[in-house]
Amino acid sequence: MAQIAIVKYNAGNNFSVLCALRRLGVDAVVTDDPAQLRDADKVIFPGVGEAASAMAHLRSTGLDRVIASLAQPVLGICIGQQLMCRYSEEGDVDCIGIFDADVKRFKSVGNDFKIPHTGWDTLSVVNGGFLPKEISGRYVYYVHSYYVPVIPDTAAITDYIVPFSAALHRDNFYATQFHPEKSGSVGESVLKSFLEL
Repeated sequence: MAQIAIVKYNAGNNFSVLCALRRLGVDAVVTDDPAQLRDADKVIFPGVGEAASAMAHLRSTGLDRVIASLAQPVLGICIGQQLMCRYSEEGDVDCIGIFDADVKRFKSVGNDFKIPHTGWDTLSVVNGGFLPKEISGRYVYYVHSYYVPVIPDTAAITDYIVPFSAALHRDNFYATQFHPEKSGSVGESVLKSFLEL
């Protein structure tokens, strides 16, 4: 049985991820123990919170270096995706640097677009990777005020104010800006695809 580890830190939304995995018949351990993270078959790095305080916590515990050094498949979710980038405008902070991108704040353009971007929006898959092809055009769930621009590592795009990276993939690192654990059957198919890597 594969060992799944969820990174425990001050911005992890671990309970909803645990519940989503249990619906798939998968148990996971929530841990900030570097040895447990390194020994796991797969690691999930979820997040809800603010980038600067999350990075301060990760640096103080050394988890930023642990995450960057992992060799098995790693999935970042929401702020987890953003923290895996080089820099975030949220709190003007340097991040882990796995993806070569700067996280930007959405700029308001009138009443048509609310910030944060909250609720269901569609995906266009541009570069499959770990994402099932059949989720192109399907709805996933978002809650965010910051986004990763479209970069060479972009695996899927959502268009809200600007086109942004709905998902990223580079080497053994995968990430989604949307919440697969809150995205119904589409999200379950994304988690299942990651677990089957």
